[in-house]
Amino acid sequence: MAKNVADVAGEARRNGNGHRPKVGLRFERYFTPPDSHAYDLVEWERRTAAITSEKGQVIFEQKDVEVPRSWSQLAINVVAQKYFRGSPGSQERETSVRQIIDRVVETLTRWGREGGYFATDEDADNWSEELRFLLVTQHASFNSPVWFNIGVPGRQQQGSACFINSVQDSMESILDLVKTEGMLFKFGSGTGTNLSVLRSSKEQLSGGGTASGPVSFMRGYDSFAGSIKSGGTTRRAAKMVILNADHPDVLDFIRCKAEEEKKAWALIEAGYNVGFNVPGGAYDSVQFQNANHSVRITDTFMNAVADDKTWETHAIVGGRTIDTYKARTLWREIADAAWICGDPGLQFDTTIQDWNVVPNTGRINATNPCSEFVFLDDTACNLLSLNLMKFQTEGGTFDVERFRRAVDVCFTGQEILVSNASYPTPAIAKNSEALRPLGLGYANLGALLMSMGLAYDSEEGRRFAGAITSIMTGRAFAQSARMAQVKGTFSEFPKNREPMLRVMEKHRAAAHELTTSPESADVVTAAQKTWDDAVALGRTHGYRNAQATVLAPTGTIGLMMDCDTTGIEPDLALVKYKKLVGGGLLKIVNNTVPAALRKLGYDSAEVKEIVEFIDDNDTIEGAPHLADEHLKVFDCAFKPVKGSRSIAPMGHVRMMAAVQPFISGSMSKTVNLPTEATVEEIEQTYMESWKLGLKCIAIYRDGCKRSQPLSTSLEKKKEEATEVEFRAVRRKLPDERRSITHKFDVAGHEGYLTVGLYEDGQPGELFVTMAKEGSTISGLMDAFATQTSYALQFGVPLKFMVDKFTHMRFEPSGFTKNKEIPIAKSIVDYIFRWMASHFLPAEDAEEAGVIRREVTVEAAPAGPAPAPSPAPAELRVIAAKPANGV
Repeated sequence: MAKNVADVAGEARRNGNGHRPKVGLRFERYFTPPDSHAYDLVEWERRTAAITSEKGQVIFEQKDVEVPRSWSQLAINVVAQKYFRGSPGSQERETSVRQIIDRVVETLTRWGREGGYFATDEDADNWSEELRFLLVTQHASFNSPVWFNIGVPGRQQQGSACFINSVQDSMESILDLVKTEGMLFKFGSGTGTNLSVLRSSKEQLSGGGTASGPVSFMRGYDSFAGSIKSGGTTRRAAKMVILNADHPDVLDFIRCKAEEEKKAWALIEAGYNVGFNVPGGAYDSVQFQNANHSVRITDTFMNAVADDKTWETHAIVGGRTIDTYKARTLWREIADAAWICGDPGLQFDTTIQDWNVVPNTGRINATNPCSEFVFLDDTACNLLSLNLMKFQTEGGTFDVERFRRAVDVCFTGQEILVSNASYPTPAIAKNSEALRPLGLGYANLGALLMSMGLAYDSEEGRRFAGAITSIMTGRAFAQSARMAQVKGTFSEFPKNREPMLRVMEKHRAAAHELTTSPESADVVTAAQKTWDDAVALGRTHGYRNAQATVLAPTGTIGLMMDCDTTGIEPDLALVKYKKLVGGGLLKIVNNTVPAALRKLGYDSAEVKEIVEFIDDNDTIEGAPHLADEHLKVFDCAFKPVKGSRSIAPMGHVRMMAAVQPFISGSMSKTVNLPTEATVEEIEQTYMESWKLGLKCIAIYRDGCKRSQPLSTSLEKKKEEATEVEFRAVRRKLPDERRSITHKFDVAGHEGYLTVGLYEDGQPGELFVTMAKEGSTISGLMDAFATQTSYALQFGVPLKFMVDKFTHMRFEPSGFTKNKEIPIAKSIVDYIFRWMASHFLPAEDAEEAGVIRREVTVEAAPAGPAPAPSPAPAELRVIAAKPANGV
């Protein structure tokens, strides 16, 4: 642990505020025994790291990789492919986890010695071994750019994942931003920019003509982001675009991504590949897929929405009023667009400025792509995340002292990076040196709460999360104050002293407002004591860093640490499916469930039966022995197909509100909504987020995008939608429309299906005529077809109905004359499997039990066909309103 006072002076460079340090930091051994080496405390072995495509093609392979035995194969695969440096197969290629950790730690230790951070060489050595131990045992991980770049010969020492860039209202600045973003993407980082300084498309240029407006330039920025892979790997570039609510082009900005989403839907229905990362696919062919969009709104706007008042947009040059809207009209537009594609999110400007620690230096206009780094323009932030599950004791409690010590070690490493790292522009280099913002955070909160028997959406779960976050940020600022004693404060601190201390007191007050319970008393008390120390040390020494903590998404590094959950997120599902090489699916059951059940008091036999039930049923609902009051502990972000429970949208929002007062920046967190969520529910979620004091909010409605990577069941591997109206609006067919008529025979019972088609070839109505059945059966089938027609016209996806009605068993059932559907369990089963074979992708048709045709309908040879269905060229026009028409 770093001590407040050291007895040996350290030599270092002059600090930004002009003070020469008098002491150095002291570090004792805590995680490692004295005189030991971290690697000697770990068992090692050699494995092959390999990554394959879904079809079994080897994408990456490296044999004889030296790894800690405790690391999973997934962690090894990710680290070897993403972070090992050197050309594969060359002598320079890294072959061991030891090498990448040594590369980073030895570089930081050398920089720390040269910078005068350590009191003695022994302190430097102690710190180095402690950091090695935390990294090799998966307690912590730096952000990806550190692993990509730090210590690599001949490579820019770019160590920050998060950047915020500025742009000015000139063509030179607009084009400079393209270059800056491109270089950041190349070195594995993401960037965000507020484009509100650009003149709108409704304003004149000084040389004549009309300005293009920010949305126009966004197309170019988005294209470059899509072309440049992050860190030279397959990681997608990360980008955020923000526009203020009073910008004249705000309505175009709100709508632009949703409009492109609709274009992607049309391309998918025309046969383009649905995959998000597929070159030439539907999403690769439309704009704005490489950036998150957010609208920056003030309390004035939110109050106008609440009071149903008007809202004005103003010219960038001169400030005149351009348009006047009802505030609720813009509010509904935001929610409508988010319902369709998940964007735009919201950033609450008034709240953000209230927590600004350096207002005398500048205002906060933007965030990084995931919205956790909320800071001034032209700044950078290097991230490090702690794996919370590594700080749980064998008894299931949280080890506060172990957590604090890890914060001391890791935060010091992040600080050492600041003055030694490379930056893409002089402005970012200057501001990073002057403000020194850092982004310490954590991962695995969802797993930790579940393992402790705490529901994610519960008062106790939120109290515990708030307290842990408070300890982390308070301890980081306390360490920042100790480093200020050694190295001096950040250079902008003197003119922002009072505003920063005001914000520190806000953090401290929030800690003392935490309520306690017998289960959380220790962590709450620790949080309060930690903040008392942080504020006292800051008043005495100032702070070395203007920002200390954020909660990042921990994607790749979460895999490196074998985390069950990312960042602040809960688990997505208790049961997930992973595609295997050569086909098939691997069922993955949440590993935290047994620990949670034991914590809740279940014995070994009961735990075994409950876990087996989950494995058999893909849900915990209905499991033997499980008390109803314990179900909430196992709630996840998504509802299982065979279950009815999930974390409500406001459960996500309340968790964010519980930790927001204890973070310097914000958090990367998606509020998951079910497929059936309404536009009004999105409006309510956004409104409550503002009322609860969040800085930023983003939502995602399950299935709103046609390409969705998560699979939570075998039956429902992905959402596949046909044309969906976003409100219950009926889409009628034209009076004259094409149709397909198909004759079927199920166990000798003959009939005819006629499907009326929209102009885009999708089904809009169904008629069923039974050849020899009585009036009762014919009437029932007629009513069934009418109901199906209404469902299609009101936007119910055909995929949903196929999932629901296929494999229904009742008479008549048996053999058919259709080679694609040789056996039908009922006429309804046959109808929807036939519909799947003609109107759904092959993958979904196979799920429904359709045997894939070797030759498609379009490729069928001319002449008599074995089935009576007409070829597309022979589609006939039917009467607009037959007897059972709708």
